[in-house]
Amino acid sequence: MATTLTGLRHFALPRLQKIAPALCVCLTSSKQLSRSRSDLFGAPRLGPPEVSKILRANETSREVQARSLRSFDTNQLPSNNPMEDRLVIARCLLTTGHLFGVFDGHGGHGFAQLVSQRLFDYIALSILPHALLKEYIEQNRRTHLVEVIHCIDTMTDEQNQAHFDSLHAFAHELLSSVGRPFSMQDALHQAFLQLDADISREVAEQKWRDSLRYALMGACACVVHVDGMHLHVASAGDCRAVLGSLTEDSSWQAKPLCLEHNTDNIGELRRVLAEHPESERNTVVRQDRLLGQLAPLRALGDFNYKWSASQVAELLVPLAGPHALPPHYCTPPYLTAAPEVIHHHLGPHDKFLVLASDGLWEQLQPHRVAKLVGQHMSGRQTLDRLRLPQSHMRLIQVARILTARQKGLAQKPTDANAATHLIRNALGRTEYGIEHSKLAAMLALPQEVVRSFRDDISIAVIYFDSDFLRLSPAG
Repeated sequence: MATTLTGLRHFALPRLQKIAPALCVCLTSSKQLSRSRSDLFGAPRLGPPEVSKILRANETSREVQARSLRSFDTNQLPSNNPMEDRLVIARCLLTTGHLFGVFDGHGGHGFAQLVSQRLFDYIALSILPHALLKEYIEQNRRTHLVEVIHCIDTMTDEQNQAHFDSLHAFAHELLSSVGRPFSMQDALHQAFLQLDADISREVAEQKWRDSLRYALMGACACVVHVDGMHLHVASAGDCRAVLGSLTEDSSWQAKPLCLEHNTDNIGELRRVLAEHPESERNTVVRQDRLLGQLAPLRALGDFNYKWSASQVAELLVPLAGPHALPPHYCTPPYLTAAPEVIHHHLGPHDKFLVLASDGLWEQLQPHRVAKLVGQHMSGRQTLDRLRLPQSHMRLIQVARILTARQKGLAQKPTDANAATHLIRNALGRTEYGIEHSKLAAMLALPQEVVRSFRDDISIAVIYFDSDFLRLSPAG
């Protein structure tokens, strides 16, 4: 979202006067004025220790050591209260893969929370071989499909019951379709769509308390499945995954592994227009939004863009009023939860993957993100005590290690966590480097205006094991 004053016109003058110092710092930095001029707006409210405490409040780091995976760093910085993003990491228990997911909610935090708790089970079930699928059904829900490594939420008892009922029915459906050739792309595609359909039905049948209000919420989702050399990305919405690779000339290269599903994506815009009659060409997308209202063109939930007009009128209009039915609602569904799925075969030059909600990508371009994480990798090595990898090394080998470490000292990061490093740069970077006044101001914005300057930010930086990738067969 661009930083402009137009989004603040609805605030009263006293509120603007209250936040003027912080706004001035942010706006002057965004206009790339000189450091001396931005300093005219006074000292920031937060000092460096307070800034770092806020930035690091939700960071985590963990070693994985699972074939191609080495470790991951995560962090989340809220803008909305409560935060609408969710970040989940899990290990598949019946197969060998790991799952990483970022979920960006809208209309409230509830739908992102619900989907983040359920989607990994659907994916893990979709990729089970026939024998394991049959065994899972026979165990009658006593077998867990995933082990959650990183998550902050739980579901209510009613939601849990509905989830396992739907999951069990899905397992039987998968078993009945055995015989078709397996495709990881198809499995991910089916998992997204089945979960969306199941929640739609549960909401309409009011399977849990206040379920109908979930029909007016939605969530974009980007899920990464890593299994050895194989990396799959399934994305619906505007979260993104970017691969960082080190080229032969030692420069960092960014490879986006998914596209944003919004009106900036011409192919996506054409898809939406082609799904509706010519008579709706001027109403399906207006002001860069679906039916003039919704920014993402793919998402889970948002059932008032998927249900029939009569169903919306019957179930949602009494709850939320006439605006629950979008304007020019003639030929639903207008929105899909179908993900785009991309496969990438990991190689020795692939070093990390950055998975993040659009709160990061609104502030930093993919090439900048890859460079920041790559430089952080080099600099972070200097935070640890030097340990030689072998007891018997030639002098020239030791010299090379010391030379690389000396170069890393010039890039020694403030933050050991790469996700925190990205957030610090996203909010505080200027042409002069990190400017504390800008960073402090962005973190001190009052709740009533903060969303006009930054969105929730959720990041997972996933590091690959270079030795495994180098020694594994290329096939």
